Amino acid sequence: MDGLGEGFSVALDPTNILYVFLGVLIGTVIGVLPGLGPTATIALLLPITYELEPTSSVILLAGIYYGSMYGGTITSVLLRLPGEAASVVTVFDGHQMAMQGRAGPALGIAAVGSFIGGTLSVVGLILLAPPLADLAVQFGDPEYVALTAFGILLVTYLGTKHPVKALCMAALGLLLATIGRDLVTGTSRFTFDQVELFDGLDFVAVAMGLFGVGEILYNLEKTEKAEQIKSKVKNIWPSRRDFRDSSGAIARGSVLGFFLGVLPGGGGVISSLASYGMEKRRAKDPSRFGKGAIEGVAGPETANNASSTSAFVPLLTLGIPPNVVLALIYGALLIQGITPGPQLIDNNPEIFWGVIASMFIGNLMLLALNIPLVGFFVQLLRVRAGILAAFALLITMAGVFSVNNDVFDMWVVLVFGIIGWLMKKTGFEPGPLVLAFVLGAILEESFRRSMLLSGGEFSIFFTRPMSGTLFAVMALVVLYSSVMGIRRRRQRSQLPGVAEEELRATGLEAEPEGTAGVAATSGRTDGRADDDGVPGTGGGSTRAGGDRP
Repeated sequence: MDGLGEGFSVALDPTNILYVFLGVLIGTVIGVLPGLGPTATIALLLPITYELEPTSSVILLAGIYYGSMYGGTITSVLLRLPGEAASVVTVFDGHQMAMQGRAGPALGIAAVGSFIGGTLSVVGLILLAPPLADLAVQFGDPEYVALTAFGILLVTYLGTKHPVKALCMAALGLLLATIGRDLVTGTSRFTFDQVELFDGLDFVAVAMGLFGVGEILYNLEKTEKAEQIKSKVKNIWPSRRDFRDSSGAIARGSVLGFFLGVLPGGGGVISSLASYGMEKRRAKDPSRFGKGAIEGVAGPETANNASSTSAFVPLLTLGIPPNVVLALIYGALLIQGITPGPQLIDNNPEIFWGVIASMFIGNLMLLALNIPLVGFFVQLLRVRAGILAAFALLITMAGVFSVNNDVFDMWVVLVFGIIGWLMKKTGFEPGPLVLAFVLGAILEESFRRSMLLSGGEFSIFFTRPMSGTLFAVMALVVLYSSVMGIRRRRQRSQLPGVAEEELRATGLEAEPEGTAGVAATSGRTDGRADDDGVPGTGGGSTRAGGDRP
């Protein structure tokens, strides 16, 4: 309670209140606009963190993250075009409610569920984070090797559409992290005698290139047409019956979203998909889903907001970002000279508790902003994509130059922007690359110290209880996922006359956590889910017809 009191004294500072407001407002706007997303926006805003206090910068970036979760709901309901990947499930019933003249209650229950889920998740964060940090203080270098490897594996292998491609990108990220001076010997590695590379690649330049320029180029090619609701949005505050019908879904979504958000590779996409599937399976009449069931909006929206808050648990306590957006926030703290981890509560309590307290305030602001300003946010969709792209590119280049006043960083942005665009075009996701790039330094340093401690014996990773358990769990995850993938392929091959395209057409395709521009208009045109309750998912997969469990 003392820590939380200190956090509110920090968060209620007028300057920080302003940054909370700016964060949730920007988050809502970029959630509304298809083609942007929290990842690209946070990447573009990284240079600003140099000029802000560490607490204020994290408060701003956190507000953008959980604020974007609701912004995507508005376009999902009104336009059948999710502005954020985690809101793709809301299309199924939210748009059907809008077609029936109930767009207001759909948006209202999403706002209320988001507020409840986010608030309860903050409470869980308060209760879980300090004891977890106390446990993590006992971690040694072998445990950090296992933990970072476990985080990279789960995010790349389970949280993406193509595990093999994602693992390749993670390996490339680890390779890029070795550029520069050797941590132990001080010799130069992969610098090609370029003085600019002696300190390694700048994280800001890499992130802004892959997610800023790369996303801009990729989204300029998209031609999705919004199916706009012509009638005026009214009666936004849900009725008593709406609250009664959705109360159970909100409660279950809060709990489910919290625990899935804590896990590496969980995040808003998987949380919302899992919540939708749970609600349909529990329903007395599952046929209502896909036809305007309010539970199909309340549950997923609550879950994805709860998960966006609980994702800060492993970041702030273990120093392990569970998804790409948190990896960027991790990088923002590193820029400030602060390393998230077990010592953060003791060394920088104002950051830890200030960010947590700001989430209470941010959720209240989201509730106050989104219910009366729905019409205003929808009007933002009239801004042409070309204007947004040109403006974002200008900010990107000016921002990256301002960090180090180095033209070389601008070239790095352009090169990685083209690489990011080509990766998206060919199905290689940039998220695992950035995550591995951020964690690569921790992994290498801990691994080499472990080798020095053990005299070069790899047994140190398996004989210690915690690290050995984590490596065993990693092996079981890969084995289980591989076996289930083989079983699914065999079952699919036994379905006569059903093509892969037809299987994909049973649902929508969602992109990874933190991305934007979800292809919500592919496949079915009636917004309904498949017979399994979750469209095109097999538990952890976010793509129709996925191969993993």
